[in-house]
Amino acid sequence: MVRTGTKGERTRQRIVELAAPVFNRQGYVGASMRDLIDATGLEKGGIYNHFGSKEQLALEAYDFAMTCVTEHLARSQDGATGATDRLIRMIRAFSKSARKPAIEGGCPIMNTAIEADDTHPDLRNRARESMTLWHRLIGRIVKDGKADGTLRDDIDPYALASMITASLEGGLMLARLYDEPAHMDHVVDHLVAHVETLRTPDQEATP
Repeated sequence: MVRTGTKGERTRQRIVELAAPVFNRQGYVGASMRDLIDATGLEKGGIYNHFGSKEQLALEAYDFAMTCVTEHLARSQDGATGATDRLIRMIRAFSKSARKPAIEGGCPIMNTAIEADDTHPDLRNRARESMTLWHRLIGRIVKDGKADGTLRDDIDPYALASMITASLEGGLMLARLYDEPAHMDHVVDHLVAHVETLRTPDQEATP
């Protein structure tokens, strides 16, 4: 990622980029100041010179981690030809995180939601906002497909969004728990087959 701005701003951004994988792997509680010092190459005072607290750094690190994930999913939409293609590309793109995460440690939404819960409301709210945006994106794709006649009118956009995101996050959790990406492959095969059934009768399924 290209860094711009003053030297102080560039240093701040570098700290965020280097701290993001630490928080994503180890969580807010698990990431010690020593871990952050080792990752950034700065002493405690150097880090706190740019951030008022560990929580502030964790929030900005989460935002950076989500930017990495969002950019990865956005690239999957390049060249998409319609609603079903967009959904399938998104599903397959996310599934790659089981083998090659967009940021070390896996999905920031799942990691943060599991750890933060009621303990760190600001981090939990960040995760909730990210998931809401993902739901809205899927909902928008479905609404566009219904509007152009390529998806069935009886589809509930947000029920589908809930099913897709819950399935993908669950598949990722199993893949990590068992160290076996095949769990995600099974979820993807099921979701892709389901999305194909959402086409209107006059739409030919993609091979």
